[in-house]
Amino acid sequence: MKYYILAGEASGDLHGSNLMKALLKIDSKADIRFWGGDLMQHAGGHLVKHYKERAFMGFSEVIMNLRKIFKLISFCKNDIEDFNPDVVIFIDNSGFNLRIAKWAKAKGFRTNYYISPQVWASRASRVKAIKRDIDAMFVILPFVKQFYKKYDYDVTFVGHPLIDAIANRKQVGEFKFRAKHKLTDKPIIALLPGSRKQEITKMLSVMLSLVDDFPEYQFVIAGAPSQDYEFYQSFIKNQNVSFISNKTYDLLSVSYAALVTSGTATLETALFKVPQVVCYKGSSISYHIAKRIITLKYISLVNLVMDKEVVTELIQNDFNKKRLKKELELILDDEKRKGLFHDYYELEQKLGGKGASEKTAKLIYNALKA
Repeated sequence: MKYYILAGEASGDLHGSNLMKALLKIDSKADIRFWGGDLMQHAGGHLVKHYKERAFMGFSEVIMNLRKIFKLISFCKNDIEDFNPDVVIFIDNSGFNLRIAKWAKAKGFRTNYYISPQVWASRASRVKAIKRDIDAMFVILPFVKQFYKKYDYDVTFVGHPLIDAIANRKQVGEFKFRAKHKLTDKPIIALLPGSRKQEITKMLSVMLSLVDDFPEYQFVIAGAPSQDYEFYQSFIKNQNVSFISNKTYDLLSVSYAALVTSGTATLETALFKVPQVVCYKGSSISYHIAKRIITLKYISLVNLVMDKEVVTELIQNDFNKKRLKKELELILDDEKRKGLFHDYYELEQKLGGKGASEKTAKLIYNALKA
């Protein structure tokens, strides 16, 4: 079978790579062409465009790059037609993917979506287009299935692929990890400032402003695979700060606490059972637009899945040194940590267990064979 997969950002690359591995396992003749990243490239197939080429964050950034985006959309349509796949598989990244999906469905291609666009967070009116343009939807969050049910759209909950990604990773010994990266024996506070330059610029300086207030801890920045060390270097002013690139899971596995930019990383941190403070700050224009269209009580996936405030969220003006210091002190307290660990274990149960990538691959492959 011929598969054309469209993923964007680091999280889409991760989930896309695991889906590709599962497809290649059950379909030995699978011919995969994709938009993604390094992890997908290592899994096999042919990389068409790297997600770095379209890493635009926020409404204002998208508007400034519209010409480039439209060129990429046009290129993508032509590439799909030339490849003529049995199925086009979309992974999250709704702004780009829903435009391609509308075209692909009209052209007669089978369309599958793995990891739903966040229509449950804003602009629910997009459900009408999704029902029209997507033949099968596979969702990874339990509340998303219930959301679509309200619109009479039957989707399949397959569980969350992060559980597999974490369970199947190569284990790292803490002593060996510290020695390799020249870390001290102090407890580690991991800093996860995001993967895009715009968000790292807004998040990292505030996170690093706490270093002198917690001298008994070692602060370690989790560098994104899409960014070079030189970019981070300008933010690092303290000797008690270390930098480790593209080893976020290894870092979380040995961390005592974490400051995390809102996104998939909040869920990853929770699955590693690391107490965290969730942070987010966007451009003023993007924030005020988002505030008017997003209908959710929370921004972190941890709180959304649990439907209560498990982790503290510091958003926009609340994300400042004073508030961040206070919340970090709280998650370093033993009593607060016990409650977080209990909620984290419950969260893992709600996410449905292992096998999301394999379930999705089988559903896609069996539908093609039918």
